[in-house]
Amino acid sequence: MCFMGTTLGARTVTIDPCHTCLPLGAVYMILGIQGGVSLMHGSQGCCSFVRYLLTRHFREPVRVASTSFHKDAAVFGGRRNLIEGIRNLVNRYRPRFIGVISSCISETIGDDIDAFVREAKDELGDEEVKIVPIHTPSYAGSHIKGYDTASQTVLKHLGQPRKNLNGKLNIISGIINPGDVEEIKRILRVMGVSFTMISDVAETLDTPLERSAVSTSVGGTTVEELSDATNAIGTIALTPHAGGAGAAYLHSRFNIPAIYGPLPVGVGNTDRFLAGVKRLAGVEVPLSLERERGILLDAMADSTPYTMMKRVAITGDPDIVAAISRFICELEMEPTVVMSNTPSKKFAHEVEATGKEYGYTPTVISGGDLYQFEMAVRERGADVILGPTYGAEVAKNIGIPLVRIGFPVYDRFGYHRWPVLGYRGSLRLLDLIVNSILDCQSKH
Repeated sequence: MCFMGTTLGARTVTIDPCHTCLPLGAVYMILGIQGGVSLMHGSQGCCSFVRYLLTRHFREPVRVASTSFHKDAAVFGGRRNLIEGIRNLVNRYRPRFIGVISSCISETIGDDIDAFVREAKDELGDEEVKIVPIHTPSYAGSHIKGYDTASQTVLKHLGQPRKNLNGKLNIISGIINPGDVEEIKRILRVMGVSFTMISDVAETLDTPLERSAVSTSVGGTTVEELSDATNAIGTIALTPHAGGAGAAYLHSRFNIPAIYGPLPVGVGNTDRFLAGVKRLAGVEVPLSLERERGILLDAMADSTPYTMMKRVAITGDPDIVAAISRFICELEMEPTVVMSNTPSKKFAHEVEATGKEYGYTPTVISGGDLYQFEMAVRERGADVILGPTYGAEVAKNIGIPLVRIGFPVYDRFGYHRWPVLGYRGSLRLLDLIVNSILDCQSKH
């Protein structure tokens, strides 16, 4: 059974949404660029919300600038605000990259941010600072679409004409945690693969204590690495919904082979990821990773008394939800309700195909809200919920545990540092699931 969009039956409203706006996704992408700063062309409130949510999740000072729209800019346009904002950023932060992110109000009034950016570049005359306009009106989708748009736009503006192959794989990470990015990097290093991580939030959002809160990020993907992405031997978009557009652009424009997911959670999806790396890079899977796979399989067998026939409800971003649905089936647990926060026919088809493969018929909600999710969970039943903090109230109302995954998690500490990807990350996720079930049993 699949429900598309935000309607369930006759209902045509959204109650308690579990996604956020496009600009947040674009900011997330830019945060992984070394010396990168986001400049939101809109009101201070839009900027504050994005910065607040990211800071709550990462417990790090997230820098997002705003052109600070007021009534005059909303009526007469924000050209002056944008040009002055770029000038101030360059003078104060000395960034290598500025992503100019549009908002609902700047798009609605028709501000030509591309022309404004060209004018600002001419005024500055500084070729060292790359300034890229990114169109992200919130009414065009969710944060997932924002990241997807940003990945494509950044590569379009920074990519250089293809010359000699650099022997690297492009890995477009998507909206995953720093711990997951670090785990993917570890796996690639173990396999002896050179890579460019687009973008590397592991080096910018899980950082040492710095003496100054003014400077831009030290780590992350450099502008030069992004420019050189056009010379890669292949591209893997870990989350096809958030980053697939960037991989598709490199494939269509430069004929770079591309693989679109799935996110490597569990045994099967991690096997597919390693097979993709092997095919693109021409390397073998080392024994150390095969050993990690065996450890995960052993833990799955050991956990069977606790997981078998348990019912699970899952919510969150489409790619991580689809991947976890398969892992749940591998654990011989039944996915009863599976909901993405962003509408996607591909997501619905993937989850339904996974269910059919394992003999389950989950209720699949594509682009739903928390009201729909709770009603479906009450109808189908569940012993545990997997999802971000947004699902905490649903879990509390029903009286079942919540295993926190994905973005955002702001009611627990440190979750962004630990992976759920790869064999090792899946092992940690398995431990979280089993222990949450045991905790619930002990309370009752």
